[in-house]
Amino acid sequence: MRNLFLLALTGSVMLSCSSWVQLTSAGTEVQLATPAEVTSCTRLGTSNANVLDRVAFIQRGTQRLQDELVTLARNDAGDMGGNRVVAESTITEGAQTFGVYRCD
Repeated sequence: MRNLFLLALTGSVMLSCSSWVQLTSAGTEVQLATPAEVTSCTRLGTSNANVLDRVAFIQRGTQRLQDELVTLARNDAGDMGGNRVVAESTITEGAQTFGVYRCD
């Protein structure tokens, strides 16, 4: 039983130190922006990003969730031909909505 607990604890620590989401080459061309920064840009659509907000019974950190959601949105926007994303909602159960824009 003790070994199982140690294994679970070690796995949880390792998971908290690594990111599950990687930025794609298309995503590298996309920046996170504010609504004020995209007023003269063309809206291309929406990215609905979501990640696991907990592993087993352990809640994941808010900053890690935010970073992964932004990365997913940037990847989606790059695939859509966009170069800016703007958060349009707060994180709810590991999900967040982003507007995708093309700015010249």
